[in-house]
Amino acid sequence: MATLVLDLKKSIEENASDYFEKAKKIKKKIKGAEEALQQSLKKLKVLEAKKEKLFAEDEQKSKAKEREKEWYEKFRWFISSDGFLVVGGRDATSNEIVVKKHTDADDLVLHTDMAGSPFFVIKSEGRKIPESTIRETADAVCTFSRAWKLGLQTSDVFYVAPDQVSKKTKAGEYMGKGAFMIYGKTNYIENNVNLAIGITKENAIMSGPLEAIKKNCEKYVALKQGNEKVSSIAKRIRHKLGTNSGLDEIIRALPAGNFEIKK
Repeated sequence: MATLVLDLKKSIEENASDYFEKAKKIKKKIKGAEEALQQSLKKLKVLEAKKEKLFAEDEQKSKAKEREKEWYEKFRWFISSDGFLVVGGRDATSNEIVVKKHTDADDLVLHTDMAGSPFFVIKSEGRKIPESTIRETADAVCTFSRAWKLGLQTSDVFYVAPDQVSKKTKAGEYMGKGAFMIYGKTNYIENNVNLAIGITKENAIMSGPLEAIKKNCEKYVALKQGNEKVSSIAKRIRHKLGTNSGLDEIIRALPAGNFEIKK
């Protein structure tokens, strides 16, 4: 039960006025306390959001560190829109390795007549390779050849069976590292420069034809030939992908030349 204390030296009106003033002060204090509480709750929400973001970033970094890279990630590679692994050389040495060590009888080998171009291999794994995957790989061969740097839109790309690719030459001829003789019929296929880069569910950076990247990556960036240097474009790509992958990894996934992000 509430106790009412009166000052006998004051009239009833004066006592009532005192209690009214006390009530006003208490009400003001309660209002101030409520406002302070709301401010504290807002700050707490901001701190919780920051904590969650930091936790997510740390978790992503941890996953990136823990993820063991696949054997093909040392080469150029992508998964086609049909689910076929496609592997390509980065230079003469890796061209040699891809063709000699990572090509099976049922695979397809793609190359271009342009000097210094990569060899790409479609890994069949016992399945029939569809035309769509061959076309995507042809685009990759063109894109990662000198065509990109030269500003060309297409190149003479062909595909052959692995047994048509050989280091054997005519007497007196020499076949340098990363170069091969092609015997028998070559199947030329239409192609275009076609490039996108994205991040897979396994947190791997994958670059290749747009159709393949869209199929296998939730976040991706489509690119075209332009005037922006690779070091600059790599920073923008990393920001758009929201990844903690190193810039060097992104740069390694791109062809030689300059770039522009497609709108």
